[in-house]
Amino acid sequence: MKEECRKYFDEPVDRRGTHSLKWDVKDNELPMWVADMDFRTAPEVIEALEKRVQHGVFGYSIIPDEWNEAYRSWWEKRHHFHIEKDWLIFATGVVPILSSVVRKLTTPGENVLIQTPVYNIFFNSIVNNGRNVLQCPLIYKEGEYSIDFEALEADLALPQTTMMILCNPHNPVGKIWDRDTLARIGELCHKHHVIVVSDEIHCDITDPGKEYVPFASASDICRDISITCVAPTKTFNMAGLQTAAAIVPDPFLRHKVNRGLNTDEVAEPNAFAVWAAVAAFNKGGEWLDALREYLYENKQIVKEFVEKELPDIRLVPSEATYLLWLDCAEICSDSRILAESIREKTGLYLSDGVQYGHTGETFLRLNIACPKERLMDGLRRLVDGIK
Repeated sequence: MKEECRKYFDEPVDRRGTHSLKWDVKDNELPMWVADMDFRTAPEVIEALEKRVQHGVFGYSIIPDEWNEAYRSWWEKRHHFHIEKDWLIFATGVVPILSSVVRKLTTPGENVLIQTPVYNIFFNSIVNNGRNVLQCPLIYKEGEYSIDFEALEADLALPQTTMMILCNPHNPVGKIWDRDTLARIGELCHKHHVIVVSDEIHCDITDPGKEYVPFASASDICRDISITCVAPTKTFNMAGLQTAAAIVPDPFLRHKVNRGLNTDEVAEPNAFAVWAAVAAFNKGGEWLDALREYLYENKQIVKEFVEKELPDIRLVPSEATYLLWLDCAEICSDSRILAESIREKTGLYLSDGVQYGHTGETFLRLNIACPKERLMDGLRRLVDGIK
């Protein structure tokens, strides 16, 4: 990795006093919880935003062709998936897309299936809209996660199950689902008339040499029954700019999604949302590749540290995201109590696994997207808290 890139990610950024959700903590606390990196975004994105600011007028914005082309080019080159221009719909975020399609494409009392442990906001998007959360737990065996296809089909076959929210790559377990697995999910959902909403916001944050497979590219069936949620926000650390997209190949589904997003008023960009995304996808590739190397190094640091200093903790192998899943079953039965104790005694703020579903009750989630010096501080606090 180029030396200037390493310096870029090693440089500490003081985020206190910036009204940061992540850093709204006590002076002695170190937050390593929410999926928000402590790195400045790519210089190319900053440059594009500065240019937009210098214009000085921030009126209503439209979606220009450059936005569509940036997404299409990125997915073609990076993920070998051809996207037609008409398939793309702008939205202010992946979560707004999730909540909107749950409202538009299901009715109150129906089941929305999720594979736990999984991103906790999935629960909110379902429950807050009066639908039932149907947890179909992943199989956890010898430190690895896989899909229980027998249980999955049984749950999909329930007449009240009308939607599945897929996490690809999977947060928090860091799993990249392969093409055959995704195609099999698609076949089962098609068989039982279930729409798939695929959250692929972490798709670009894979280990070097690892590639994710877009669900809609796995088969023609997957393409025709799916709504894919994507964004540059996790990848380039700019969630506060509120910019995302829904990829919807099927025209009938696309009409429904488009109407839902517009009815909910989450389909119009702010003055910075379009140009930040265009700059990221058109010019941010080199920065991203350097970031992926840096995050992979951080993963190796955590792996070696846990093996040496925390023999009772098992680190679940990760291929994607910057969120590590720690199996603490040997030392606790409720990770909420463990996380609270660690925070109280050391100031280290982690996510407890309970919020990701009942199968996460003995796990902690650790965010490693920070300079190595800060990472080591967090790991030392983790040891102190557990001891």
